[in-house]
Amino acid sequence: MVENNELVYLYGFTPRNSDRMENFISLIEEQLKLDAKILVILIHDGVIGLTKKGIMPETMKKLLNLSIKIYGMKPDLLARGLNPNEIDNRVECIDYENLVDILAVTPKIASWM
Repeated sequence: MVENNELVYLYGFTPRNSDRMENFISLIEEQLKLDAKILVILIHDGVIGLTKKGIMPETMKKLLNLSIKIYGMKPDLLARGLNPNEIDNRVECIDYENLVDILAVTPKIASWM
């Protein structure tokens, strides 16, 4: 599960706030041009819009189509009444133990909350 990533982003804003998400995506796209190894972990309201049954914001679709690994925090999904078994297949659910494992081996961590 633990990967070698140069940078992990913790993203906690709702994707329904498209300006923040667009800025975030633009930053990642620029870093990917430099071959950065990036992982995104959606936390807090960042998990909103991930279910297959609901309407996914366009910005979330754009994020999920980037060539990066994306995780969603299972406790945050549950706290918002979202079923972790019904989220988009491009997102892997993790718990706090997994989060700690990932952050422990990552040299750079940036928080967008």
